[in-house]
Amino acid sequence: MPIWNKKYETMPRTELESLQVERLRDLVTYAAGHNQFYHDKMEGAGVTAADIHDLDDLAKLPFTTKQDLRDHYPFDMFCVPLNDVCRVHASSGTTGKPTVGGYTKPDLELWSEVMARTLSSCEVVPEDVVHNSYGYGLFTGGLGFHMGAEQIGCTVIPVSGGLTKRQIMLMEDFGATVLTCTPSYSLVLAEQAAEMGVDLRGQLNLRVGVFGAEPWSESMRKEIERYLGLEAYDIYGLTEIIGPGVSVECSEHDGLHIFEDHFLAEIIDPETGERLDYGQEGELVITTLTKEAMPVIRYRTRDRTILHHEPCACGRTMVRMEKVFGRTDDMLIVRGVNVFPSQIESVLLAVEEVEPHYQLVLDRARHDLDSLEIWVEASEKLFQPVDTRRLDELQAYISNEMQQALGISTDIRLMGPKSITRSQGKAKRVIDKREL
Repeated sequence: MPIWNKKYETMPRTELESLQVERLRDLVTYAAGHNQFYHDKMEGAGVTAADIHDLDDLAKLPFTTKQDLRDHYPFDMFCVPLNDVCRVHASSGTTGKPTVGGYTKPDLELWSEVMARTLSSCEVVPEDVVHNSYGYGLFTGGLGFHMGAEQIGCTVIPVSGGLTKRQIMLMEDFGATVLTCTPSYSLVLAEQAAEMGVDLRGQLNLRVGVFGAEPWSESMRKEIERYLGLEAYDIYGLTEIIGPGVSVECSEHDGLHIFEDHFLAEIIDPETGERLDYGQEGELVITTLTKEAMPVIRYRTRDRTILHHEPCACGRTMVRMEKVFGRTDDMLIVRGVNVFPSQIESVLLAVEEVEPHYQLVLDRARHDLDSLEIWVEASEKLFQPVDTRRLDELQAYISNEMQQALGISTDIRLMGPKSITRSQGKAKRVIDKREL
């Protein structure tokens, strides 16, 4: 299996950790000397580079949060003058000001490098034709994948999102072998292909799919692979860190390798901030060791996962993170019970007679009691004609499964085909009417 940069991706752990400590010291000096926010943070914590002796000393450094980035919007987190920044990306900003990411020329070279590593981990080679359906523009996905594929030497089709019928035609005509997009959009493509009479498994050359930008379960992986006839790989990234390119699965599918020579990862207790050992679930915190325009120190991602440091069978020695279980800020509290959308998805996709399209609708009825209604599309065959008896049985079965998995009662609403709005990018899974 290809490894893009064996020097770093297979580096012995002791050497890697020495490199991380060296780069961490340089980062503390650089950030405090070039950015007022970090100067004040380090001064307040009473920490300098001289206090960093090993990785345990990470705990001496202050956290950075998304609110910090919003408070210093748009460019006050930069460590270089704006005329040294050659590109700016930003998150969607659906819950406030967008999160901005700035890149110098060396930062873009770094991004291309980690994206080449990412795609190589997914068995992508120079002969591949990469159909890139991630959105271009301020969103980091499209251009991130584009740069990495070009770095490898692939032929890149920069389709972006939308115009789904046209995408099916282009994948067939241009001979796409690799598909990159959100997992939910891959299912939209599969659905559209079926309507057009195109057999994605038989008529197309797709063999690899690289999916990210939204949480997705192992059950959804099986659905995607079944519909598209490819091997599905999970990736992880954030605008605040670099975009896609932070971590990726290899062909072992045993966690996502984090490129630790650039991104130093740790797990903390989300309530106390205390650092946790390998193998313990908590919140992922990342420090960018080599970014120039906008480094971040101990950035709280709000993503819940587990880190493992044992070497992988693929030969890479870098720490692996498990699939993100959910976000601490995406966790739903329903009648005092913590519920993650990923739990619900796993239950739904284990049921053969429903489709992988669903939404969660929360509301607050009389007496301030929360309700959770789960909308999910049932198989088309149950509506041609409508099989009322089977729909009732299926609804009761799913309700019972949800009760067992979540510990609370839910209302299951089985929908007809295409009742739930499709997305060209990230799927909108949760509608919280309690906030209206």
